[in-house]
Amino acid sequence: MILLDYSQIALSNIIVQKLNDESMIRHMILNSIRMYNKRYRDEYGQMVICADGMNTWRKDYFPYYKAKRRKNRDESSQDWNEIFRILHLVRDEIKENLPYKVVHMEGVEADDIIASLVLQSQEFGMNEPMMIVSSDKDFIQLQKFNNVKQFSPIQKKFVKDDNPRTYLFNHIMKGDTGDGVPNVLSDDDTFVSDKKQTPLRKTRIAEWLENSEDLRSVMPEEIFRNYQRNKKLIDLTEVPETIQESIIYNYNEQKVAMKMRVLNYLIKKRCNQLIEVVEEFYNNEKIIAWDIKRS
Repeated sequence: MILLDYSQIALSNIIVQKLNDESMIRHMILNSIRMYNKRYRDEYGQMVICADGMNTWRKDYFPYYKAKRRKNRDESSQDWNEIFRILHLVRDEIKENLPYKVVHMEGVEADDIIASLVLQSQEFGMNEPMMIVSSDKDFIQLQKFNNVKQFSPIQKKFVKDDNPRTYLFNHIMKGDTGDGVPNVLSDDDTFVSDKKQTPLRKTRIAEWLENSEDLRSVMPEEIFRNYQRNKKLIDLTEVPETIQESIIYNYNEQKVAMKMRVLNYLIKKRCNQLIEVVEEFYNNEKIIAWDIKRS
């Protein structure tokens, strides 16, 4: 299975190339999908488009989650309302016209979708190889599963860590500045109030790692509380079970578009260069379905 991080793939190109034109953005997105489908379909099978929904559950849990991103976009010279309109439009066009499942749900991020499909593969079909196409290093933690690999479109190379479990532990301790998650020594509102994070030494993280089975006994109460905050936001196995089940249900219930629709769609949208390689959009393998019943 090829798990494509839709928003990350699209936005990385839009920001670098400063795209605002609907036709150019559509072509860029479709060409990326074509390229990765062609590259990985023989080994990994079907492609699944994983797209962010609005109002993530993490925002309900932690109100400061990604709080500064809107401010940064408001200060940008690009028209983000128009960009998101185009992204949503093309996402829906893909679902209607291309032979891929597009998983997109309110309150759910692409990270949740990718993680849920990977976790489900551990229960049903351990031999199913999973290729994550995203530059987001959050997915390194999923490499603890032997059937998972990741390719970064930005770095144009595979993303790999020799010890993904230790990587996750360090990530939780250090937080995630881009997502507005402070380190475990810092207050919830650190980034929105322009406070400085309390410095966190590597030696202290190493000490906690040695006692990771019983952190409550070696951490002061406030720090342990912050550790739990960060683990909920960063550890992808913490996605609520009801959300995981909804994702798998959404995936299973979808019917992909017939192959004949691809060419008509490319002609209608005047994607002339892509018409010449239309066969590179097709899947080689049948779509699998998973039982979501849990013991």
